[in-house]
Amino acid sequence: MRKLLLLLSSVLSVNAATYYVTVAGLGGEPDFDLHFSTWAKEIDKLVKSGPDAHVDTFYGPEATRAHVQGALARIAKEAKPDDALVVMLIGHGSFDGVDYKINLPGPDLSASELAALLDRVPATRQLVVNMTSASGGSRAMLQKANRVIITATKSGFEKNATVFARYWVEALRDPAADTDKNDVISALEAFRYAEQKTAKFYETQKRLATEHPSLADTGNGEAVRAPSPENGVGLLANRFPLLRIGASQTVANTPEKQKLLAHKEDLEGQIDQLKYQKASLAVEVYRTRLNALLLELARTQAELDK
Repeated sequence: MRKLLLLLSSVLSVNAATYYVTVAGLGGEPDFDLHFSTWAKEIDKLVKSGPDAHVDTFYGPEATRAHVQGALARIAKEAKPDDALVVMLIGHGSFDGVDYKINLPGPDLSASELAALLDRVPATRQLVVNMTSASGGSRAMLQKANRVIITATKSGFEKNATVFARYWVEALRDPAADTDKNDVISALEAFRYAEQKTAKFYETQKRLATEHPSLADTGNGEAVRAPSPENGVGLLANRFPLLRIGASQTVANTPEKQKLLAHKEDLEGQIDQLKYQKASLAVEVYRTRLNALLLELARTQAELDK
């Protein structure tokens, strides 16, 4: 836990780059092909709006294993430890009980192959959002300390086509996903938005849910549908800035306020850490530390607003 807290306090640099790799695999049918490529294109447009974003997007005939391997190999050479990597997979997946594969034109890409590519990237903040069918089957291969893993299904045996990707894209473009109103959509906020929308879809359609989105970020493979301080899951995901929106984009591009924004995000991270430690602290100690952090956060926000 101490290692995680040290990492969280050191990686929230607004000057760091974020590398996005989005892959939309084979649809198998015209409707699926259209949906998958449309979602990939929309993600591409949304993430390019962020400061210092490096974006690779593959769909249609370009979504090959070779192209994904090439992009991640290049990123492995370019990225620095303070940078972040976001890999988003859309489409159909398969699971044989041991390894997962995303269906691509030509040879498929397995979870074990993807994990090996990710392990070579020096960026210490990594997020994998696997929105395909059977995506839960990829978690065991991908799990690693300081890597957030989001899957559309809880296991590799939920093999029906998923709707989670639709709502993940919606989370990136809907300001309502930013529940704490800090002009940053975190990985946790996007997950909660998309998970709730997915559950509502099946309720509205009066259908038995065939996908159960899950999140893991503790490195031990534990995945849950409702991350919280109580179950110990979600701290890393909440401190992972997925997309900056509104005023945050402008401030992040203003050199004189970058230090203030970095300090603000560090304070927010310390508050999140404190919430996860609450059960092990005396009530007065918790309140004293929380009040001090909240006061400093208010002062920092006031300086940013000037």
